[in-house]
Amino acid sequence: MASFVIEGGNKLHGEIVPQGAKNEILQVLCATLLTDEEVVVSNVPNILDVNNLIQLLRDMGVQVSKTGTDTYSFKASGIDLSYLETDEFLARCSKLRGSVMLVGPLVARFGKALISKPGGDKIGRRRLDTHFLGIQKLGAVFDYDADKGIFRISAEKLRGTYMLLDEASITGTANIIMAAVLAEGTTTIYNAACEPYIQQLCRMLNSMGAKISGIASNLLTIEGVSSLKGCTHRALPDMIEVGSFIGMAAMTGSEITIKNVSYGNLGIIPESFRRLGICVEQHDDDIIVPAQDHYQIETFLDGSIMTIADAPWPGLTPDLLSVMLVVATQAKGSVLIHQKMFESRLFFVDKLIDMGAQIILCDPHRAVVIGHDRGFCLRGGNMTSPDIRAGIALLIAALGAEGISRIHNIEQIDRGYQNIEQRLTALGARITRIG
Repeated sequence: MASFVIEGGNKLHGEIVPQGAKNEILQVLCATLLTDEEVVVSNVPNILDVNNLIQLLRDMGVQVSKTGTDTYSFKASGIDLSYLETDEFLARCSKLRGSVMLVGPLVARFGKALISKPGGDKIGRRRLDTHFLGIQKLGAVFDYDADKGIFRISAEKLRGTYMLLDEASITGTANIIMAAVLAEGTTTIYNAACEPYIQQLCRMLNSMGAKISGIASNLLTIEGVSSLKGCTHRALPDMIEVGSFIGMAAMTGSEITIKNVSYGNLGIIPESFRRLGICVEQHDDDIIVPAQDHYQIETFLDGSIMTIADAPWPGLTPDLLSVMLVVATQAKGSVLIHQKMFESRLFFVDKLIDMGAQIILCDPHRAVVIGHDRGFCLRGGNMTSPDIRAGIALLIAALGAEGISRIHNIEQIDRGYQNIEQRLTALGARITRIG
């Protein structure tokens, strides 16, 4: 198990470019299964989850070529459906959350799919009902083997229908869209997720010949087509990385320029950091976070304590609440962090409390942070990363802390952040990877 050793208290400075969006790439890589023609995808991040999915596609029979630093070519003209029955395929799916999005394309194009219960972050229940209920409404039949933890999905022919999703699940919406584009007739999806990642997937599919309208809204209409062609697609920059870098600048009192952020696709993220008192300046498509000795958390208009909560787009992504919680520990004032979607994502705060943070964990979903206003610096600590976003939050805390910190199980961070220690070292951080 690899670890980071971090020497905290060093100022960062310079420019950094965010990687391609992990959550978007996992969707569009699965979408390459919808055609037997070549699909070229660029701005692909070199991270563990993405690399594992690319290798899984290779083993399924997809012809994969790396044609540039961050560009890949995919051609799914010779899929080996028998591989889906192997223990190796099922074992690998169980370790990769994004593998669930293989179901929609496989059922749409080949009429069958087999998948084990997918893994991923240990952040509480992440049910798959939205995925499966939506694809079932299109005509697929699901059979679950509880002993083996395997789902078998089959469909002679998918047919379009109306559906109202029980939750605006991003991956669930993506899965249903990918199944519906090759279904017979028209599919209407209400309460669809409409994050930029979903918008990108829809635009990619339309460039392949799909007929999707209502993009960027929560009401999608999909006219099924008989086949799709190849295309070229470029992923957006990762909004979670952008937010993470804003948090790092604030926590370390540093000035950082974040380049090419696709500002229009960041939604409420910059304003949410401003509510914590952090100066976020837009310069064309870049963000400059100036060095601040102090930043003060706003209150609501009636003077009551600020609440930062996650919500479906265009609300705040839950993936940044861990970062914002850490940043609030050195602000002036107090804030309630309300993590609505996942019940275990705040459990990492005990590690911050050990470092000297003043945090009250009210329940699995809510934590009150009383900021130190830099009157007390966090102490270096010894900790283990439970998931991707907690991992980067702990790294941010360690960068702003006094003394040496060690973070174990950094494979969790590698799942979502590309060469993070090298990129931060270039900004002046002192991070060493061991093991």
